[in-house]
Amino acid sequence: MALSRRNLLGAAGAVGTAGLAASLFPVGPFARAFAQTPATSALGIAYATWTGTVAHATHYGPFIASVKNGRLEKVTPTRADARSTEMLTLGVLGRTYDKTRIKAPMVRKSYLDGLQGNRKPELRGKEEFVEVSWDVALGLTAKAILDTIEKHGNEGVFSSSYGGWSHAGIFRPNVLQGRFFNLLGGCSVTTGDYSGGAAQIIMPYVIGDMEVYSAQTAWEQVRDNTEVFVFIGCDPNKNNRIEYTVADHEMYDHWDAIKKAGVKFVSINPQVTTTDEKMGSEWVKIVPNTDTALFLAMGYHVYTTGKHKQAFIDKYTVGFDRFLAYLLGKDADGTPAKTPEWAAAITGIPAAKIRELADLFASKRTQFAGSWAIQRAHHGEMPYWAIVNFACMVGNIGLPGQGVGFSWHYGGGGMPQSGGTGPRGMSQGRNPVKKICPASRISEMLNNPGKSFTYNGTTYQYPDHVGMIYNAGNNLLSHQQDINELIRAFKTVDTIVVQDCWWTASTRWADIVLPATTTLERNDISSGGTYGIDKIFAMKQVIAPVGDALDDFEIFRRLSALCGVEYAFTEGLTSLDYVKLAYEGSSAAAQLPWEKFWEAGVAEIKVPEEARKWVRHGDFRTDPVKNPLHTPTGKIEMYSATIDKLQLDDCPPMPKFLEPAEYLGNAKKGELHVVSPHPFYRLHSQMANAEPLRKLYAVQGREPLVVNTQDARERGIKNGDLVELYNDRGSIVVGAVLSDKIMPGVVSIYEGGWPQLDSKGRCNNGLVNFLTSSRRASALSQATTADTCLAKLRKCKDPESPTRAFEPSKSVKRTVQFDEKFYGLDRAVALKEKSMASLSPGEKIFYQRCTVCHGPRDPGQFNGTQWLGITQSMFPRAGLDDGERKLVLEFLLKNAKP
Repeated sequence: MALSRRNLLGAAGAVGTAGLAASLFPVGPFARAFAQTPATSALGIAYATWTGTVAHATHYGPFIASVKNGRLEKVTPTRADARSTEMLTLGVLGRTYDKTRIKAPMVRKSYLDGLQGNRKPELRGKEEFVEVSWDVALGLTAKAILDTIEKHGNEGVFSSSYGGWSHAGIFRPNVLQGRFFNLLGGCSVTTGDYSGGAAQIIMPYVIGDMEVYSAQTAWEQVRDNTEVFVFIGCDPNKNNRIEYTVADHEMYDHWDAIKKAGVKFVSINPQVTTTDEKMGSEWVKIVPNTDTALFLAMGYHVYTTGKHKQAFIDKYTVGFDRFLAYLLGKDADGTPAKTPEWAAAITGIPAAKIRELADLFASKRTQFAGSWAIQRAHHGEMPYWAIVNFACMVGNIGLPGQGVGFSWHYGGGGMPQSGGTGPRGMSQGRNPVKKICPASRISEMLNNPGKSFTYNGTTYQYPDHVGMIYNAGNNLLSHQQDINELIRAFKTVDTIVVQDCWWTASTRWADIVLPATTTLERNDISSGGTYGIDKIFAMKQVIAPVGDALDDFEIFRRLSALCGVEYAFTEGLTSLDYVKLAYEGSSAAAQLPWEKFWEAGVAEIKVPEEARKWVRHGDFRTDPVKNPLHTPTGKIEMYSATIDKLQLDDCPPMPKFLEPAEYLGNAKKGELHVVSPHPFYRLHSQMANAEPLRKLYAVQGREPLVVNTQDARERGIKNGDLVELYNDRGSIVVGAVLSDKIMPGVVSIYEGGWPQLDSKGRCNNGLVNFLTSSRRASALSQATTADTCLAKLRKCKDPESPTRAFEPSKSVKRTVQFDEKFYGLDRAVALKEKSMASLSPGEKIFYQRCTVCHGPRDPGQFNGTQWLGITQSMFPRAGLDDGERKLVLEFLLKNAKP
C-alpha cells in the first residue's frame, strides 16, 4: 500500500529517517501532529456542502440519513431494523446539533491560570472554561501525562474509560485510549463493570461462565417447550431497545410468537414493567433486594414436600448437603429454617403465594430470566446463586426451553447464533501496569491511595497516588455512585481530561475537554446483535464534524505524534484502512466484496439451521462427563469450597440471605426504597440531551419519579408536582408520576440523568446517583450496589429555577500559546522504548478482539479453569476461529492466576 503524506511522517518518526523527512516536511512533534487535514474526506466527499442519502448505524438501529447542503435533515430506519425506536427516529437527529455539543477544545480557567501553581480543583464544575486551540489542548494533555508519569509512575495515570458504550463501532474511545497509553508504558485501569459486576465474578464459581454476557436458548425452543417464563426484575421489551453493537430488534416479533404459543409469564418485581404490560405477566410484588430469600424459601418448600429432583442434584451438582443444612436451619450460622413464613416477613410475599409459586415452577417447564438489576445490590452475588440452586432443585437446567438465563434482556437474547465473525477492531496491546480499580470503587481508590483490597480472591493495591484521570467516551460522573463523594475525591487529582461530544456531567467537572465527533462525522463499522451476529453494518460518514471536533482516532493519533509513537499507534494505516480490514476479517467478506458492502451499507451472515435448536447448558445436561462445566468440580456448585477457603465476611460459600445495609426491612420511618432501572428513552445518560425525547417523559423538564399513589397521598403529593428525594448523601429535585403499578414503599427513577446543582447542593434535574451508596456488593466482586438505597420524599416548595442541565458550560475565548519546550515532550522517548516489547500471536488477538466489551483486561484476574468457562461465551462474541481460539487459550492459561 502506498504511503500517504501522513503515513510517511509517521514512518519517518518511527524508523528514525529524520534526514529524509526533514528534506520533505517539518518533523517536529507539533508539525506531525497537526499536519493539515484535507478539506474532503478519504472518499472524496466534501461533507460541508454535500447533499444526498447515506447508510449509518447506531446503538439504536441502522438507518438512512438524508443530508441537505451538509446538514442532517432526516433519519429513516432501514428494513434491517425490525422495530425502530424513538431514540433512532427522534434522538439521533435531536442530539447531533444540540446546544450541548462541545464546539472547541476547552481548559478550565483556574487550571490554565495555575499551571505553575494552584489550579483550584475545588472549582471544578463551577467555573468557566477557556476556549483554546487543539495544539494547546493536546500539548497540555501530553504534558499532564508526562508530568504524572514522571512524578508518580505510569500507575499515577488512571483510565476511567471502560465498557465502550459511547458508540457501536470499532473505534471505541476506551480501546483507542488503551492502545495509546500502552505504547507509553500503560496506566492504571478499571476492571469489571457496572452492568454485571457481581454476577460476572460469582457465576464462574457456580456454573462455569459469567452468564450475564452469554447467549440464551434459541427462542424457538422457548416457544415450543416453555410453559412458564419467569421474569426476575427482567424487562427485555425495554432494555433490548438498545444494543452494544447495532440494535436490529429482531427478538420483538419472536416474543410475540412466544406469547401467542400460550406461555404463562410471571414477573417478580417491585413494579410493573413494559414487558409485563406487553406479555400480560402475573405481577408478584417483592421488597427490593430480597429475591434471595424468596428462592431459598421456594427451595425449602419443594424439598420438604418431596418435589425436588434428587436424581438431577446427584448427577449434575455438588454441595447440596451443605446447602440443604442451611435451608433446614441446621447450618452453623444459627439462622432459622428458610420456610415460606420466614421469607414472607422479608419479601412481603404471603407464605401461601410462595408455596403456590414453588409448586408451579416445580410442576411446569419453566425458564427463569434474571435481570442484571438484582445483582446490583448489597450481597448482589446471592440472588443469582439462589436462582441457580432452586433451578437445580426442580431439575430443569439444560432442558429445551427451561433452566436459567441471565441475558434475556440484552443483546437480542434468544436470537439464534450465526457462529460468524464480526468486524475486528484495533488491539489495545499489553498494559504493563497491573494496578486496577474495580469499576464502582473509584472514589475509594482516590480517597485511599495504596490501600489493599480483594477482588475475585486475589489481593491488590490501589495506586499510591492518582495524579491524572483520562476519561474518553464514558460518562464517569453519571454512573459512579454517591457523586458528592466522588466530587470531593476529585480534589486529590491534579488533572482530569475528558474526551466527549457533549457537555455531559463528566466534561463539566474536567480540567481539559477534548471535543470528539459523533459517529455521524466519521466512518466506522459494526455488527447486528451481540449474540446473533448475523449482519455487518457500514457506519458511513454523514456530515462534516460539528464545530472544531475531531474523531477519537485522530485525537489519539495526534497525541501519539506528540509523544513519538504515531507509527506504532497507526501502523501506517488510516482509519478507513482499519474499517476495510475490519470488514475483510469478518465472515461476511467471503460472500460480499468490500466495495459492494460499503455501497449497500449492510452484509448478512447466514445463521445455520441447527442454531435454532440450541439450548443453554444443553450439552452439559446431555453428558456432564463429556461436557463438564468449567467449575472446579465440573458440576454446578450449590456450595463452593473454593469460596469457602477465601473466608470472606460478606460473601458466604453458598447462597444465603444477608440483610442489606439499606432496605425496607431496616428502613426508618418515612424512608422509601429507591430503585433506578435503565431508561426507556435513553442508553444510560446517552440521549438525555435529545430534546424531542425529553418531551416524551420529562416532568416540568426534569426526570420523572414513579411513586405509589398511597405514598404520594400521605405526603401531600399530586401527579406532576416537583418533589425532593433526599438522604444523607444528597438530594435531587424530580417530577412525580403517581402510579399503582409500583408497590408501596418503593419509588423508581431511571438512572442516567444529567446533573445541575442548585445553590443548596441539590441536583435540579434528578440524577439519582447523588443518592446511591458507594458501598461494595462484597469483598469478592467489589461491585456496585446502586439498587440498595433508601431515601425520604417530600414536596419541593422551593425550586430555584427550571433545570439548567442542558445548558452548555460557560466559556470565554482567549489567545493562549506556549513554546513547544514548555510541554517537555522529549520525555516520551524513554517511555516508548520501555513499552515496545512484542506481543505473542495469542496475546495480540486477545487484546484486539476479546477485551473490547465486558472482558477482563488482565489474564491474571482469573484462574485457568475460570478462563475455560469464560471463553465459551467470549470466543463466539469475538468471532474467533479454531486456530485463533487455540492461540488465545494458550496465552490465557500460561498467564492465568494460580
